[in-house]
Amino acid sequence: QVQLVESGGGLVQAGGSLRLSCAASGRTFVGYTMGWFRQAPGKEREFVSFITWSGGHIRYAESVKGRFTISRDNAKNTVYLQMVSLEPDDTAVYYCAATGGTTFYANGIAYWGKGTLVTVSS
Repeated sequence: QVQLVESGGGLVQAGGSLRLSCAASGRTFVGYTMGWFRQAPGKEREFVSFITWSGGHIRYAESVKGRFTISRDNAKNTVYLQMVSLEPDDTAVYYCAATGGTTFYANGIAYWGKGTLVTVSS
C-alpha cells in the first residue's frame, strides 16, 4: 500500500520557521517527481513546490519563492520543505504529492498524503 506521510506542521508566529517532511513508502519512487500543494480555509488547493528525482529541476510558486526550500533524500524516500519568514497567508493544510508523469498539476498527481496543518499567527 502506497503511503505518503507528512509531518512537521504546527503553530508558529509570523516570521518563524517550520520544516515539513514527507516519507513515502509502499513502492519504488525512482524517477518520481515529488512536492507540495497547500489548501487554505475556503480556498482551492494550490501548487507550492516540486523537485524531480535527480533534484535537477525545482520550481516554486511565486508566493513562496525566496522563503521556502524543497529538498529530497532518495535513500530515505523523503521530501522536505523548509519554510522561513512565514506569513499568516501561509496558513493552510500542506499536502505531499508524487507523480511519475512529466508535469506536476493537481489533476495528474498519482499519490497524495493526508496533509499536515500549518498555522501562522500574526
